[in-house]
Amino acid sequence: MRAAAIFTVLLMIPGTALPADLEIRYSALERMVAAQMFTQEGRRYVRGDRAAKCQYAYLEAPKLSAAGERLQVAARFSGSSAMDLFSRCVGMGDSFNVTITAVPVPRKGAIAFQDTQVSTAKDSYYIRRVRAAMMRTFDQDFKIEIRDQARRLLEQPTTGAVYQQELKDLDLNAIRVTPDALVLVVDFKLVVK
Repeated sequence: MRAAAIFTVLLMIPGTALPADLEIRYSALERMVAAQMFTQEGRRYVRGDRAAKCQYAYLEAPKLSAAGERLQVAARFSGSSAMDLFSRCVGMGDSFNVTITAVPVPRKGAIAFQDTQVSTAKDSYYIRRVRAAMMRTFDQDFKIEIRDQARRLLEQPTTGAVYQQELKDLDLNAIRVTPDALVLVVDFKLVVK
């Protein structure tokens, strides 16, 4: 009874909006990440590009899931930090599976990461350098934009509809990791015209 009274009072206050939960299943999140970040033949280059023969690093085949209260990204890393000597790469390089876990946080309307941890089954001098570099840069460089996806979802025209919908003022407030999905707590205004 008390909760109903509070809800009624909130509805009467102009400009008051209650946050909504937006649940994104990991399979859908993988497709979003692939479309935004893994755009070069399913790869995310963190150094060099497809044409680089001896100086490159990329991640591919990301799989997202929960690891307790952290988001887990399992991917394949391939890289080379070598010199081109007579058309041969001489130096360090390797290819291995990597598991990245991080706490997802809202940052400027996007899903960003903090407290990143990187683990691998293999170990070597080169792999330790890669892990250290990934931990430093993952928090800064990786983010998942959600505004455009939310806009496409909420503004999608319905067959035979006599009105249009427009998403305004989307704000990402909090993120929760669940076993099946990432739950985004958002405030938004949907204008029907």
